Amino acid sequence: MKNLTCKLAMILALSLAVYGSAGPLREVRAAQAVTVKLGTLAPSGSSYHTALIEMGQKWRDATAGAVKLTIYPDGTQGGEANMVRMMRAGILAAGMLTVVGLGDIEPSVAGLSYLPMTFTSWNEYDYVVGRLTPRLEKMILDKGFVVLFWGDAGFVRFFSKTPAQHPDDNTFQVDLMKSLGYNPVPLETADILPGLRTGLITAIPITTNQALMGQIYAAAPNMLDLKWSVLSGATIVRKNIWDKIAPEAQGKLREAAAAAGEKLRAASRKEDVDAITAMQNKGLKVNPATPEAEAAWRQLTTILYPQIRGKMVPADIFDEVLRLVAEYRANSKGAGK
Repeated sequence: MKNLTCKLAMILALSLAVYGSAGPLREVRAAQAVTVKLGTLAPSGSSYHTALIEMGQKWRDATAGAVKLTIYPDGTQGGEANMVRMMRAGILAAGMLTVVGLGDIEPSVAGLSYLPMTFTSWNEYDYVVGRLTPRLEKMILDKGFVVLFWGDAGFVRFFSKTPAQHPDDNTFQVDLMKSLGYNPVPLETADILPGLRTGLITAIPITTNQALMGQIYAAAPNMLDLKWSVLSGATIVRKNIWDKIAPEAQGKLREAAAAAGEKLRAASRKEDVDAITAMQNKGLKVNPATPEAEAAWRQLTTILYPQIRGKMVPADIFDEVLRLVAEYRANSKGAGK
């Protein structure tokens, strides 16, 4: 069940970018001059691209120019799968990736995004991330990559050409949905908007910010206000490149990344909401999910989960995510929250 329309939509979406918000870093020396070539789908001039530029400046300042970050935006290095191949080949040193690209390195990261309707709030999601990502980072490290920080690009919602509320109104997740009688159409990223305009596809799951930036709302002017999943991501660097940097410098670069990640999580989540308002001003119709419709979607997850567990998401990670969500809810209920 590898090919997913959801994945294709997610390739348009961005993992959280880096925004250097910490104060000036004390200058340290790297073991040698290192140029970190980073690929991203972020458009030139976007807030994500600008943030990476600012992080690169902080890295240079912290290492007296020894560590330089060279950014390749706009997907000029290809899609995320291609960028991962280029990192493995030593052409790129780093990538700002969504769960789609990360999944090509370590499938377990799918547990943060591919369990539909698991997270109902950011508090739930943050609780799981805080406890699961150390384990995921070790897995990714074993594959030869260092995680600089984790991020998220918002909740995935369904955009469609006509109003849609029930699962029967949408098509998604290519191989999985074929078994349920749907007719999804796998597309290259660049073909999604033309596909919507020509009627080749009629619905797409995507984050609101990407729907705004990609003008998806113009061809699919209806949004179902249902939080389907979270688009997770991370910025990673090849371990053999990272190891060229002196430990003291590594610490300073990590401090900058951690501070940037914290600030950008707040910013991206605000954009997740603001994008809806912006699209509504341009004609988007937001269709609320009625209790009946939401129940139908949750009923669908009882069919999906057995097909996701052990196939799209490793069984142990799948079980751990659900355990942590239940743990958070039990603790919150006990605390009267």
